[in-house]
Amino acid sequence: MKSYSGRSPRFGSVVFDFDYTLADSSAGVIECVNFALEHVGLTASHPDAIRATIGISLAETYRRLTGDSDAARSAEFERIFAERGDEVMLQGIRLFDTVKPTVEALSAAGLSLGIVSTKYRRRIEAVLERDGLERAFAVVIGGDDVQAHKPDPAGLEAALTALQMAPSEALYVGDSTVDAETARRAGVPFVAVLSGVTPREAFSSCELEAFLDDLSSLPGLLL
Repeated sequence: MKSYSGRSPRFGSVVFDFDYTLADSSAGVIECVNFALEHVGLTASHPDAIRATIGISLAETYRRLTGDSDAARSAEFERIFAERGDEVMLQGIRLFDTVKPTVEALSAAGLSLGIVSTKYRRRIEAVLERDGLERAFAVVIGGDDVQAHKPDPAGLEAALTALQMAPSEALYVGDSTVDAETARRAGVPFVAVLSGVTPREAFSSCELEAFLDDLSSLPGLLL
């Protein structure tokens, strides 16, 4: 495989974030967040405020939306969110149309693929199974698989170990500055895809290999 710009490594793996990188989960997340907030006695949040939290931990989501740092209330919010998610989340997640052809092209070129997300692994795996992509990814690391969430690099490092790749041999693709910082801490090259709510200018201080408007450009960039 050709490296690009004459200086990047020959990647053997591509690891993806999930929310806003591979899929739009906002409908399900908004439903679950507001359901949980109301059941702990708080008012619902505006959908745009909730969209801006997608990709961070539930504890941090609760803190940002409510300003409340009480650990017990946060834990109750997380419990109710998870229970409601088991009922409604799957139907509220839509893979982007660019995902399947991108995954097929990268797999056909011999790259091993993975996912690292703060989302529960079972939810990601259910989406992949529903949409016929469960065999495309060699490893899926969810937020429930690690003790520390992004930007801590634990999840990405676990994926590299499973893929048997050194940091320089893999590429992390994500939609947020949290993803960029996760890659930096793991020593993994990063590509930003502008399919989420993070604007291009927010990445101005991040270490990037490239910007993509959507995933359809990724095979052309790498192969």
